Amino acid sequence: MKFSSSLKLNHIFQRLYRTAGYANGHLVLYARKNHTGKNRVGITVSKKLGHAVVRNRVRRRLREVYRLNEEKFSSGWDIVVVARTRAIHCDFSELIRSYLSLAQKAGILRQEDAQ
Repeated sequence: MKFSSSLKLNHIFQRLYRTAGYANGHLVLYARKNHTGKNRVGITVSKKLGHAVVRNRVRRRLREVYRLNEEKFSSGWDIVVVARTRAIHCDFSELIRSYLSLAQKAGILRQEDAQ
C-alpha cells in the first residue's frame, strides 16, 4: 500500500462503525474523511467465519484487492472493510467487483475512475 497505511486503533474502528455503511453479499464498507493526505485502511474478519487460517486468507485477499486498485481511490479517507461469510469462497475477481462497487457507492473512488 504505497499511498495508504493500516488502521489499527480500536477507537477509530468504533467511530467508523457509527457511520452509514454500504453492504453487498460479500462485504460491508464504512468510510469517513480523515483530513490527512492519505487513506487508512482497516479490515475486520469475525471469528464466526472460521479458524485463523481462513480469516487470515480473507484478510490477505482484501489487502491485495486494495493494493491492486489503490490508485482508483481518492485520498484522505478512513476505510474499514468487514468480510461476510460469502467472501470466503468467492473468486478473486468477484471480490474485486464487490469491493469497487461498494467504494463507488460510498463515493471514495476518483471521479475519472467512477465512470
